[in-house]
Amino acid sequence: MTETVTIPGLTEVDRELLNAVQWDFPLEPRPYAVLAERLGISEPKCRDRVGHVKQAGVLRQLSAIFDTRALGYGSSLVAAKIDPGRIDEAAAVMSAHPGVSHNYKRNHAYNLWYTIAVPPGDSLEEHVDVLHEKSGALITRRLPTLKLYKIGVKLDMTGKTAADAKAEVLEHERPERKEEMPAPDLSDTEIAAIRVVQEDLPLVEHPFAAQAEEIGCSEADVLSILASFKERKLMRRFAAVMNHRSAGYKANAMGVWAVPEAELEEIGPKMAGFARVSHCYKRPTYVDWPYSIFTMVHGMNARECEDTIAAIKDETGIDEYDLLWSVKEYKKTRVRYYTDEWTGWREEHLATV
Repeated sequence: MTETVTIPGLTEVDRELLNAVQWDFPLEPRPYAVLAERLGISEPKCRDRVGHVKQAGVLRQLSAIFDTRALGYGSSLVAAKIDPGRIDEAAAVMSAHPGVSHNYKRNHAYNLWYTIAVPPGDSLEEHVDVLHEKSGALITRRLPTLKLYKIGVKLDMTGKTAADAKAEVLEHERPERKEEMPAPDLSDTEIAAIRVVQEDLPLVEHPFAAQAEEIGCSEADVLSILASFKERKLMRRFAAVMNHRSAGYKANAMGVWAVPEAELEEIGPKMAGFARVSHCYKRPTYVDWPYSIFTMVHGMNARECEDTIAAIKDETGIDEYDLLWSVKEYKKTRVRYYTDEWTGWREEHLATV
């Protein structure tokens, strides 16, 4: 059973707008005019409502969403086993790393989970080793993506998506993953563009022209660069980044599944096809961690997450699984590429290893 998102001041138009900007934001000189036409409202009203949902904390930003690995950054999900009495202290160590974008306490013996990315040329293993040592972790397990079946958060603000609903996994939601993904050849202008378009899109009539001034190029150049990034699969999409909790999605659960190796290529895409599954990956297993497929599920409450996990179990027949809940959020942000944050962290931490 689903429920409608009930947020004070959020209208039906706002809900439709939020769905639209998550899924297909127009890369046009006047994107808010194009969006307004789709929604059947005026351009000024469209910008007003975008401003409203930002002020309400539901919409974090509208920006380019890049593919970390395609940009040549090394990345991994990491699970750490921390003494429960000092987990907040350990989490602070992880969160201080400029490439740690998500950092959660979860209800498991592996109680601290974080995602980390490091720039081209840096050793991911070296960075994780430093965090292991500095945090006092008892055990640290690197769980990089071996195969990506789906990545794409789409929060249905109308509340109409059933637990067992299916959705086509689009091409940009299943980007290529290889063991080695070298950094692309980028011009100085393209790097400057990445630094700007990864930030929030200005709420003006010609937002890409405003970004062009900051980059030092033309509006047409910005749109051409964005199209090139998308064609080269460096950018997965240009879309909304939502604040899940403020949007009414207060629960998120990580379903981890022990899928036999011979069944992975059949089961992985099946799990990814559930509409409420935002992320679906094949990851390494360990002696104390038999789970090869990870599914992230978001719901307005815990029951919605549980219902989706139950639907996945019923359809796939995989009954060896665990459900890990986020019980505390320490950090949730986007990786920021080609910034100066890394220099200070390297100087402080890597030189001592």
